[in-house]
Amino acid sequence: MRIISWLITNAVALAVAAQLFDGIRFTGPIHGQEEIKHKLLPLLLVALILGLVSATVKPVLKLISIPFILLSLGLFLLVINAAMLGLTSWLADGLGIGFHVNGFWTAVGGSIVITIVGWVVDGLIGPEDDRR
Repeated sequence: MRIISWLITNAVALAVAAQLFDGIRFTGPIHGQEEIKHKLLPLLLVALILGLVSATVKPVLKLISIPFILLSLGLFLLVINAAMLGLTSWLADGLGIGFHVNGFWTAVGGSIVITIVGWVVDGLIGPEDDRR
């Protein structure tokens, strides 16, 4: 059950970021039922890729970047989160999913939105123990 809530949280956060930033987009129709039909599976796949990248690559980058994180008082974590979103975009493009992030600053803004929306959705869903 936890993996489903995790996937939904990532998908909602990605959808919000894609709505707020022109540089974060999914290819396909842009209005109505056709948009939902064509973008739901890619959204879930990109959420899965983002989660896997964040679970595998991000801890290694954080470990290597500890001096930069400390010197910047944690702001370097924004760069790491943006890099994870950029890597997700690159992997999704390589797999033919049709998800694109244009530019570093768009990735920074998108990663901030994804983090905040993820916190909010997790707060609304509640802890794992409360869902039984």
